[in-house]
Amino acid sequence: MSPADQPATAKRRGRRPAGEDTRTALLDAARSVFAESGYEGATVRVIATRAGVDAAMVNHWFGGKEGLFAKAVLQLPFDPKDIVAALLDGDVDSLGQRIVRTFLTNWDGAGRDGFVAVVRSVTGHDEALKLLKDTLVKYIFSGLASAVSANDREFRAALCATQVVGIGMVRYVIKLEPFASADIDTVTAAVAPTLQRYLTGDLS
Repeated sequence: MSPADQPATAKRRGRRPAGEDTRTALLDAARSVFAESGYEGATVRVIATRAGVDAAMVNHWFGGKEGLFAKAVLQLPFDPKDIVAALLDGDVDSLGQRIVRTFLTNWDGAGRDGFVAVVRSVTGHDEALKLLKDTLVKYIFSGLASAVSANDREFRAALCATQVVGIGMVRYVIKLEPFASADIDTVTAAVAPTLQRYLTGDLS
């Protein structure tokens, strides 16, 4: 550590290490750039430039743009690529159950605030709507549908999104009882068959 980084005076007490400062600067810059440009329009170089750091720091701290997007904007406790891989790791016929259980487990825990913040913003902020659509439809459900569905993949992905966003809206924003306080097993048993049909069943 250089002398400049050492907490030598009371005035500088509590200063984060340089590495943590870099991570925080990237998160702040990413929130701004993703809001302005959306996931596809934002680039690692633009985010890093706005944060005042080298673009390689994005890979170092977050593994790439997708991981940074998840942490900075939606504050998901997972990377979208990881959640798709985890959901696909199992019997296809129980995929609907894994989807519902996974989202409820995360949203009942650390992921709730990020989800609610986005949902509350979608009616008045196009950026929030785009962020929600990009994550759920374009990366998670499209990835699942591409892996397990023989046809109508885009439509199936959109149907899945309506179901999962609806669960989140009713459970965490509207807080409609008794759904809001129902345990995860009860909700999974009730909703999973619908998601399963959306992904692998007959839509006609």
